Amino acid sequence: MSNARVAVVYYSTYGTNHQMAQIAADACREAGAESRLRKVRETVPESVVASQPKWKAHADATADVPIATAGDMEWANAYLFSAPTRYGVSASQLRAFIDTLGPLWAQGKLANKAVSGMTSAANPHGGQETTLIGLYTTMMHWGAIIVAPGYTDPAIYASGGNPYGTTAVAGKVTDEVKASIRHQARRLVEVAGKIAG
Repeated sequence: MSNARVAVVYYSTYGTNHQMAQIAADACREAGAESRLRKVRETVPESVVASQPKWKAHADATADVPIATAGDMEWANAYLFSAPTRYGVSASQLRAFIDTLGPLWAQGKLANKAVSGMTSAANPHGGQETTLIGLYTTMMHWGAIIVAPGYTDPAIYASGGNPYGTTAVAGKVTDEVKASIRHQARRLVEVAGKIAG
């Protein structure tokens, strides 16, 4: 057993990042960590979601996934975020959640915790790297410890070679991407366990 407690926090419109986050949460548990899978609150009006059948179907299918809270962030000693790329940055729903964490940040309760990120976009060059770097910039403000996968396993090369975090083309979570997610999750658990002592 690890002493890592991982909050896997995601936003997903059509399901790609939910699938990625679920794989990560399972891999964290398999690596001996406690793991919580949490989605961030939808900020788009229900009428807009309902007007797009695939979006509505995914929202309905994941209605039972708990909403991420500041309490989850305080509980965890490691974080794995997954959200789609929007114009080269994280989806606004994830950013809105992050913006609620100011009180925890001000108390130093987000510092010295391991963090990693994943994302997806409509195509392989849709801004995934800038999304992850932008996310990590926020984590630097927290004083968190970034645990990018780097080139630490052949799975990284096989899935497309992104050392910043696992990325996928929307709707295509291939076996190679799954292997990369599992490696990234195991690495996060290992580093978080070392930090926690």
